Amino acid sequence: MKKLTAIIAFLLMLTACGNKQQNSTMSTITPNPQNALRAQQFLKDAQTYFLATVDGDQPHVRPFGTAEIFEGRLYIQTGKSKNVYKQLKANPKAEICAYKDGKWIRIECELIPDDRVSAKKDMLDKNESLRSMYNENDDNTESKHVLC
Repeated sequence: MKKLTAIIAFLLMLTACGNKQQNSTMSTITPNPQNALRAQQFLKDAQTYFLATVDGDQPHVRPFGTAEIFEGRLYIQTGKSKNVYKQLKANPKAEICAYKDGKWIRIECELIPDDRVSAKKDMLDKNESLRSMYNENDDNTESKHVLC
């Protein structure tokens, strides 16, 4: 299986990179500009995906729900006060995995911050439920993008 590398922001941004979807037989999506949109749609359809990080030599996996396209890239969002932020700051390598209707996607990536207010605002505008916890102008909201 081909390893994928990406960059994430605490709003995760997927560039035109490869990712893998699988059911009973493996099929690989080759790199092309549509992969960010395809990955985002799969994550949205699954509703919950899992983000794996490491803390030293200890892996951590937690559910996420935000996945949006901003400037052609896939983004997720988290807060700087959370352990996931601290883990990604120390080691930006991560993996995203989701399953729906007998198919799954796994994205090996590196998550890189995008501190622009416009990236944070876009994520929060598309996910109003986050507005009670985050604001694009606060120092808690962080965005990251995926670079493959």
